[in-house]
Amino acid sequence: MSWMPVFAPQSPQAEAIAALFMNFLILAAVIFIIVSGLVIYSLVRYRARQHSGEPAKNFGSRRLEITWTVIPLMVVLALFIVTVRTMAFVDAPQEPVQPPDLIVTGHQWWWEARYPNGAVTADEIHIPAGTRALVRIESADVIHDFWLPELARKMDAVPGRPAYIWLEANAPRTYEGACSEFCGMQHAGMRFVVVAQPAPAFSEWLRHQRETSPEPSGTIAIQGARLFRDQKCGDCHTISSGEPSTGKGPTLSHIAARGLLGGRLANTRENLTLWITSPQSIKPGNKMPDQHIAAQDVLALVEYLETLQ
Repeated sequence: MSWMPVFAPQSPQAEAIAALFMNFLILAAVIFIIVSGLVIYSLVRYRARQHSGEPAKNFGSRRLEITWTVIPLMVVLALFIVTVRTMAFVDAPQEPVQPPDLIVTGHQWWWEARYPNGAVTADEIHIPAGTRALVRIESADVIHDFWLPELARKMDAVPGRPAYIWLEANAPRTYEGACSEFCGMQHAGMRFVVVAQPAPAFSEWLRHQRETSPEPSGTIAIQGARLFRDQKCGDCHTISSGEPSTGKGPTLSHIAARGLLGGRLANTRENLTLWITSPQSIKPGNKMPDQHIAAQDVLALVEYLETLQ
């Protein structure tokens, strides 16, 4: 993610935040121009001149004092009102009566998304375009911060204190997000994407994510599935939709149908091989140690993972 398009809001909530910011910025510019103009005028109008003598003493003006007190007070009051109105529109209720449409949990250093139908995915969140979704933000370990600049405000993910945001996209597209609260060595690599889809496509994706991938049929893939069990990969990674997360590593359910590391790494056979054998070379400090597995076993594991569509 090379650029965070903060000034390109793509949701009603982000548009409201951007409008509020621009209004503040314009008002600040106007005040700066007025104050600068008055200072320049005073420097020119009242500069010292030869033979001008001592300036007349002015002991104040109650009318001026009231004026320059009331005007800033009215400006601050107006800013307060428009800010509260924007907050009321943007902020989701922190004790909602309705169940969330999506639960997003921050882990060191990846994001887990869990849907009401049991579907679970990692670092790739899907939502229906044009529909406002209530999202519950949680943390499994330390403080993270869910930041999706084009769609939603920042929201801290604090252990033991879930929070809620509205998540909505104006148009079908892929949007990039990141953790914006320092959370450890791979904080900068804690990225994710949100894929906004037309409603029918989202429903089909959600239905497919809930399904369990079929058992592998090829000889090498079957060997890979056996190695996955024998090597205890399931102690950290789940591979079945709806299976409770271990919290140690992201789910591998339907991994062949999504990108790696929040879309930063193409999901190719070569990258899967490198991730299995030397994950620390790709994401130093992550909790998956480098594996010392024979080349033919790695080939079998990759073959098996590619069946998890």
